[in-house]
Amino acid sequence: MDHLAILDKKRKLLQKIISGEKSIESRWYKLKKTPYGIIKTRDTIYFKDSGEPVTVKASVEKVLFFSDMTREKYKDILEKYAEKICLQNRNVDDYLKQKYKYITLIFIKDVQEITPFEINKKGYGLMAAWITVEDIKKIKKKH
Repeated sequence: MDHLAILDKKRKLLQKIISGEKSIESRWYKLKKTPYGIIKTRDTIYFKDSGEPVTVKASVEKVLFFSDMTREKYKDILEKYAEKICLQNRNVDDYLKQKYKYITLIFIKDVQEITPFEINKKGYGLMAAWITVEDIKKIKKKH
């Protein structure tokens, strides 16, 4: 399975993935949606900054799923993984207020810069920040 992760360009997360500073991609959702419960070890994730072409890919080494969030679960996640996720805000109360119910932590390895390519998000929603497809070629724009 292939996945496309669209990152916030302002936070410079893509550069942190390339440098190895960010080794865990995380998704925090109020409703259950992809990649929660879908992504698995050995899947491939393609990364792009919002508004830019896809430029990086990585393999999934391990995945952790969390639900039924409590103060203790948030605290545990932040203490163990915040640094590798590159979270600036580590205040448990802020996460409690957001009421995230589903959290996916994706440990990545074999990060590679690749020949840039554009994608077609038609049918996935213009605001989609994560797309899961059988093969990335399905959403790769043909030039």
